Amino acid sequence: MFEWMAWTLPVAVFFSCIVLMLIGMTVWEIKSPTIMRKGFLPIATTRGDRLFIGLLSAAYVNLAFVGISGHLMEWLALESEPSIWISFVLSMGVLALVMRKG
Repeated sequence: MFEWMAWTLPVAVFFSCIVLMLIGMTVWEIKSPTIMRKGFLPIATTRGDRLFIGLLSAAYVNLAFVGISGHLMEWLALESEPSIWISFVLSMGVLALVMRKG
């Protein structure tokens, strides 16, 4: 059924983190309803809005890294492509920034 997808450990960790975030946000919303606030994003957002925007941003960071990893290998004269864990850490950092300051 899932043969079309490259289910590697980083992919599994990434999707597991998304599922855990959604569960955590649901529990948090039930315990403490959110209010709209304005951060560096150009709109007033709730926690759920910031999570959605952050997850989209994290996905784009991962896609961009996968897209340029071959070029990074050439530009930096690396023996192999950079680890996908680098993009995972970067994308979670972007997500944390959007959640905290967005």
